[in-house]
Amino acid sequence: MSSRWLWVLGLVLRQIWFRAALFSVFSVALALLAAFIAPYIPYEISTKIGSEAVDNILTILASSMLAVTTFSLTAMVSVFAGVNSTITPRATQLLVEDSTAQNALSTFLGAFLFAIVGICALSTGIYGTSGRVILFVGTIIVIAVIVVTLLRWIGHLSSFGRVGSTIDRLETVIRAATDRSGYSLSTAPVTSAPSPHKHPVLADRIGYVTHLDLGALEDLAGRLDCAIDVHVLPGTFVTTGRAIASLDRADSRTEAEIRAAFTFDHHRQFDHDPRLGLIVLSEIASRALSPAVNDPGTAIAVLGSGVRVMAAFLEEGRSKPAFDAKVRLPSLFVGDLFDDLVRPIARDGAALVEVAIKLQRSLGELADMAPWVRGLLAYRAADAMARSEQAMTFEADLECVRAAYLAHWTGPSIPARH
Repeated sequence: MSSRWLWVLGLVLRQIWFRAALFSVFSVALALLAAFIAPYIPYEISTKIGSEAVDNILTILASSMLAVTTFSLTAMVSVFAGVNSTITPRATQLLVEDSTAQNALSTFLGAFLFAIVGICALSTGIYGTSGRVILFVGTIIVIAVIVVTLLRWIGHLSSFGRVGSTIDRLETVIRAATDRSGYSLSTAPVTSAPSPHKHPVLADRIGYVTHLDLGALEDLAGRLDCAIDVHVLPGTFVTTGRAIASLDRADSRTEAEIRAAFTFDHHRQFDHDPRLGLIVLSEIASRALSPAVNDPGTAIAVLGSGVRVMAAFLEEGRSKPAFDAKVRLPSLFVGDLFDDLVRPIARDGAALVEVAIKLQRSLGELADMAPWVRGLLAYRAADAMARSEQAMTFEADLECVRAAYLAHWTGPSIPARH
């Protein structure tokens, strides 16, 4: 199976409808299984369990699970709406794919269907005396699963959709995208234009690149015995007529195979796009720094998370090769990564002394860990310092920010305050 289909399968498995449908089918199958296993149950055991006991338990289970399912769904919708309005709409995608929330809702829905099917089957008499034993055992198992799931769900609700939990979730997603992508990093701007000596393959769709099937491109390059240069990475917005790849020679069939290796969508995905995670992190900080929210602590927490993910990104990206022997990928410009994370915080937090100081210290710490990008970091630090020069009105606060800046940077000049 190609990496594209594995990625599509992963997307399907993370959808809430898939897990709910899977749990529902399993629950219905468990309720009906008793009728088929009934002939193998000894008569002595079956006579000890009456139909009334199972019927009463299933009735209670059906009524309670319907209420719990409705409550859980309402709680999830409320959390999604809160995140959309108070954190950032882009973070809602992560919460929709939360496995604990999906398991809880799917378990409660599956238990409700199990009880309904069991009650219906009991009323028709298809179980018989022995079948009730299997149904009773299955009911006990379902109740045990419900109790465990409910306890986990109650504990999860205490942090589900909170700012700190969302930041931690984003950090995990960025790290996973970084490990999965395998991109190399460059300290100079990267051009995406194909060589004039290469045959360009033009895009035939408009949208964001969400996945790149490297396995298919490597197989094609092996069959053609030539290198394929890729010019766009996941997260790039592509229009028709833009070169997405180039190679020495190609016909219409080869171009179609190359285009098939690229997946386009109207929206970006986190899986292979670490820049999207950085953008969402900065959006959380920008929303927190707005006058309506006025929460500099969240911006400081975002900077701490940004230092961790960028340190790992810089360490791993420098050690990775720029391209494979047959498929050559463009490098990511480190300056773009810094701009995605730092520029919105430098703009919106320029007047807040605690945010400006944390920003200068974060950039300085990254420069100490990755000296090879110190020049790029120094430019962003000088830009942030210039913004604080313009935005701050209290001289003592400005001196504190300037001291934090000079503690790490001596080369770049600070624009004069006007």
